[in-house]
Amino acid sequence: MVAQRFSGFVYNKGAARARHVGEVTMLLKRALTAGLFLYAPACFGQDFVPDKGDSVWVALCSVLVLLMTPALALFYGGMVRRRNVLSTMLHSIVMMGVVTLVWLVVGYSIAFGKSGGWFGSFEFVMGGGVSMKEPYLHAPGTIPAGLFMLFQMMFAIITPALISGAIAERMRFGSYLVFTIVWSVLIYAPIACWVWNPGGWLFGKGALDFAGGTVVHLASGASALAASFLLGKRLAVKHKEPIMPNNLTTTVLGAGLLWVGWIGFNAGSSLAMNDLALQAFATTQIAAAGGMLGWLLCEQLRFGKPTALGAASGMVAGLVGITPAAAFVSLPSAIIIGVIVGIVCCLAIEMKHKVAYDDALDVVGVHGVGGALGAVLTGVFASSEVNSVVADSLKTNGGRVGLILTQVTGIVVVGLFAFAGTFLILKVIDLLGRLRVTEDEEVQGLDLALHGESGYNL
Repeated sequence: MVAQRFSGFVYNKGAARARHVGEVTMLLKRALTAGLFLYAPACFGQDFVPDKGDSVWVALCSVLVLLMTPALALFYGGMVRRRNVLSTMLHSIVMMGVVTLVWLVVGYSIAFGKSGGWFGSFEFVMGGGVSMKEPYLHAPGTIPAGLFMLFQMMFAIITPALISGAIAERMRFGSYLVFTIVWSVLIYAPIACWVWNPGGWLFGKGALDFAGGTVVHLASGASALAASFLLGKRLAVKHKEPIMPNNLTTTVLGAGLLWVGWIGFNAGSSLAMNDLALQAFATTQIAAAGGMLGWLLCEQLRFGKPTALGAASGMVAGLVGITPAAAFVSLPSAIIIGVIVGIVCCLAIEMKHKVAYDDALDVVGVHGVGGALGAVLTGVFASSEVNSVVADSLKTNGGRVGLILTQVTGIVVVGLFAFAGTFLILKVIDLLGRLRVTEDEEVQGLDLALHGESGYNL
């Protein structure tokens, strides 16, 4: 059975059902293509037939990942003040429209076009060459290329939405849109190419990131840190005024929906309904539970009271931590990862008070720290007994220590690139226009000042 790691995920050629091309043809294809990266089904005189089970699974998971963006809107929306609830939720919802088009026009091609290591090609611009009948050109699997493009689109949508939690209550809406468009093209797509593209340089080094610990969470966390520094603190934070969440019930509901959607996020990244999908499903569920309990324990020991917000934040932290490791680690390891990340992220959110940056909704402490720590723990706990790809990565890196160093290399490069790139993009936007709302607009609230609406008319 020829195992192939592809696009940061794992694809098992042997899992393709014999009914697709016939048992004899499948065995011949394995023999002829073992050790090769590409093959063309047509060259064997057989038309590609998508696996219906795998296709339905990935389509369902795509919907679940898309659900995570409105869930994130609820999660973030409940934590801000009443006068900013709509603007905060809109920051997430609008990405469903904006990034969908950006991804189709150029983002997907940069991320998954033929790459020499750092940047994809422009072969899939405007959806050209993305077939709804044939597999992904550079690493054929059992699902159509169009479905693969759509699944990846959902990741591209939620990633810049995550950043919005750091800049809540003080950024101009137009500037936010320009930033997310440029960021998706120049920051997210290249990082996705490095880690998930079969030609990406981190992919070639054997870095392990099953579903986006570095690509999604570390990148958004590092970018959130840069945005927080550049935008400065909210007026209320400067004046040391209390900032009370407007509705924690929606935050808790949003967190629960994120947990459900995250099953598609991680388990769907197998790109097939196979043992790796089930492994990722199980580890995701377990790590979320561990993260929640770890955070609550931390709160109990520090403050004497576990909170609902802590439970919601802890489950998200556990989910962030397991994302890069989902189909690479055992179930007991998932518990350890969840608990460790939950506790560390609970402590990490205090950094903003010591370093003096205003990360409004703790994107840095949860997604940045959680994504980086999850990537390191992936290197520590990844097991070849769970996934044969781990054995290849260990061999490529000369053992466990080498693999961990490769994971750290990915963290450092991705983190620095995202931070510096975000800072530069926002600085240019600020010079050409204006990033931050006026003091009067901030006091009035962004809902009325920027959108002429109110979230609650009571």
